[in-house]
Amino acid sequence: MNRYWMASIGLVCALLGSTAGAQSKAAKPTLPYPPSLPDGQTIVTDHSDDFLKPVSPLVDGVAIAKTAPRIDWMYYPGQDYPGKPWSTWGDGCVAGTKYYSAIGDHHSPRGTARVFEYDSVTKQLRTLIDLKTFLTASKAIPDGMDYCPAKIHSRVDIGSDGWLYFSGHRGSPRTTDDKHGFLGDWIFRTHPDSGKSEIVAAFPVEKHCLPCSVLDPQRLVYYAGTAHGTNAPAQGVQFLAYDAQQKKVLYSGPNGPARYMLFANSTGTVYYGPGGEGATAPLMKFHPEKDKAPTPVGIEIGCRSATQEVGDGMIYTVSRDDDATLWAFNTKTEKAEKIGTAIVAKHNYITTLDADPTGRFLYYIPGAHGGAMAEGSPVVQFDIRKRTKKVIAFLHPFYQAKYGYTPDGCFSSAVDPTGERLYVTWNGTRSSAPRGSSTWESVTLTVIHIPTSERESQ
Repeated sequence: MNRYWMASIGLVCALLGSTAGAQSKAAKPTLPYPPSLPDGQTIVTDHSDDFLKPVSPLVDGVAIAKTAPRIDWMYYPGQDYPGKPWSTWGDGCVAGTKYYSAIGDHHSPRGTARVFEYDSVTKQLRTLIDLKTFLTASKAIPDGMDYCPAKIHSRVDIGSDGWLYFSGHRGSPRTTDDKHGFLGDWIFRTHPDSGKSEIVAAFPVEKHCLPCSVLDPQRLVYYAGTAHGTNAPAQGVQFLAYDAQQKKVLYSGPNGPARYMLFANSTGTVYYGPGGEGATAPLMKFHPEKDKAPTPVGIEIGCRSATQEVGDGMIYTVSRDDDATLWAFNTKTEKAEKIGTAIVAKHNYITTLDADPTGRFLYYIPGAHGGAMAEGSPVVQFDIRKRTKKVIAFLHPFYQAKYGYTPDGCFSSAVDPTGERLYVTWNGTRSSAPRGSSTWESVTLTVIHIPTSERESQ
């Protein structure tokens, strides 16, 4: 065969390949927005023994609940266009029968993030604030600043004044620079009852976003760990203590917490490990009425996530390390001890940790940043007294099989004051993703009603 025939055949193959590729791309399904449930429902409730079926081997000693929970499930409203992706990154909170959480579209340089209230009595999710709409209407974005926060990576916390406090974070670090006129981020507050929203502080740390936070609900001091913009004069994670009542910075300095802090409500002291992502580090502390700057505690602890302080003065944390080490921190003695490992299969990344009101149980979801589906998207209960682990529900593949949705990671959860309900906000996808992949595109909420028999003291 001469080279001309070979060239002709090659051209035909190339054209056929190009056509096939185009057809393949054209055949790729486009997901509709907003996501919807069957028959126009806004919420569905399921109770199935399939929630108790594992999809992968568990490590030795991990139990599975005997009674399946009842679970309410719904999409967050307002996801009416593709995000990059729609996702949740900051922890939520509970006040009475209501759960507060946030999601964002991850667009950059101008995205938007929203805060929601879920009422467990009416079983309704409502939007409290859309940051882009609010900042545009209030003309709070300075001329020349091409930026609007696409995430609320901070906690959403409620103060004793009834307001919710939270802060903004970027969609992409490539757009928080002088080219886009980036000046910094905002601390916000929203009142759930009145619907009113306000800016607490604009750019409290110059050219830094505010992805990490915890609120002192009594003194209304907002603590934050920052993420620097490209041209920020102070590089690295800063620690910020901001008085939301007096509208002033109490302290701002280097070596702040990148992801999470411990707050002792009984004493008003905040604790954190400098920098990093939650691996073991020397613990620092700060009290707004006693300290001019953070001081070392003299111990080391890991903290990628932490519970709120429970009645006996204990705060529990989980490290970002190979073992996902669980720690118990005594706020009275300022001593810490390891109480176990959080791993139930393979995943060791946990970004939200909750203690029930009795202080007996911890709840968490491994595989926060994706891959949770590979081990069944497990919801785990850790018995502090016995130091044992139990999966109370596997959400995958149940929701994929029944509704075409795969819950695949979690950054926000909270237990209600009765210890009966566990609220979990999920990142996930409606596509039929193969096991082990992570292609988020929409956010959902589950309300897991924990059976009495699975939380009785024994």
